[in-house]
Amino acid sequence: MKNYTITVNGNVYDVTVEEGAGSGAAVAAPARPAAPKAAPAAPKAASAGAGSVKIEAGAAGKVLRIDSAVGAAVKKGDAVVTLESMKMEIPMVAPQDGTVASIDVAAGDAVEAGRVLATLN
Repeated sequence: MKNYTITVNGNVYDVTVEEGAGSGAAVAAPARPAAPKAAPAAPKAASAGAGSVKIEAGAAGKVLRIDSAVGAAVKKGDAVVTLESMKMEIPMVAPQDGTVASIDVAAGDAVEAGRVLATLN
């Protein structure tokens, strides 16, 4: 018998797996919710000059690199932050022309989908 902790869509389950009698097949015991996990860390606070236009993570992943700097002028479609998700590089682009008001993540940060990565004015 082996115990595993499995996370499905953010829900954590403790699962016990037993070997089936004679068949060699594994049979999963009914899943029961594990003890609640600690709440995810709050996103980093935006800088005092945070803008009104948000650039959010389109998928969960890791911040691969910061492609722009605070104060830089960007055009619609310019990459501001690049995420790595499922071994793919995904540029998070400016939705409109503007100036980068804040970068709210650092290279190497793990982010969830929807997390604010940067803001524009």
